[in-house]
Amino acid sequence: MELRDIAWAKLNLTLEILGRRADGFHELRSLVAFAGVGDTVAFAPKTEPKLKIVPPGADASPRRAFALDAAGPFATALGEGNLILDAAEAARARVPALAEGRFRLVKTLPVAAGLGGGSADAAAALRLLVRASGGAFSMRDAEAIAPDLGSDIAVCLRSAPALMMGRGEVVAPVAGFPQCGVVLANPHVELATSAVYGALNASPLEGVREAAPQPDFGGSFEALIAYASMRNNDLERVAIDLAPEIDAVLERLRGLDGERLVRLSGSGATCFAVFEKPREALRAAILLAEQEPNWWVIAGTLGDPSAG
Repeated sequence: MELRDIAWAKLNLTLEILGRRADGFHELRSLVAFAGVGDTVAFAPKTEPKLKIVPPGADASPRRAFALDAAGPFATALGEGNLILDAAEAARARVPALAEGRFRLVKTLPVAAGLGGGSADAAAALRLLVRASGGAFSMRDAEAIAPDLGSDIAVCLRSAPALMMGRGEVVAPVAGFPQCGVVLANPHVELATSAVYGALNASPLEGVREAAPQPDFGGSFEALIAYASMRNNDLERVAIDLAPEIDAVLERLRGLDGERLVRLSGSGATCFAVFEKPREALRAAILLAEQEPNWWVIAGTLGDPSAG
């Protein structure tokens, strides 16, 4: 039986870079939410016996425990390496009895787009392995291996509004996040996270990280906007320097009727506009897609996708 999950698109409503750490990573603080749109990841456990007799002269190379098929509008943009298989192999290294199988990815999110797509795919794969393992591999196991796989995977595992800190591995839930609308737009520009951070030239981190106050929005959209408006995405200026098309996307989003917050997500090049009501976002996305047919444009509902 094939199991399915959604790899939800991650948005950084704020992204503060506190400094460059001694280990080369950047210390950050980011308010994260998930947009209610994403890739689809499926997993089918193998049913054939694990041990096979190899005839003389046949290829006796080790059989891979996991395989991956990819389809969808952005499947051709995927590189040879894939975090889904990396995550599955790491899970099996932790629990050797883990069921083998084949993953199927329908890639509908742009690649290298600041949406945590690869991390979200890997997180969905880990959730599927938890479901397929019959209790042998738990969410606690998944959370234990997540930081070594990628900085965004820990927050993508839960796919709920959170404050992300450290290099991304410290995740604190956020209370009272209001449901609201969002429009995502990408001019079909790929922007590698490593290139943006490499050009950032952040100052070395000094002192001890202060504990960040945990926001509680109490379900108030205005409280969310006030919090986010007081903070920036510190990667935005660097990303625009590397991909000037981003500036045009931000300007177009600022012109949408009803938008309350416009930002670059993560390291880009996807930008977003937040609306109080999902229906406002849907109307704005339809209009923007008509006006910019060469962009990737989609509307979503910002918050906790699992709550809907």
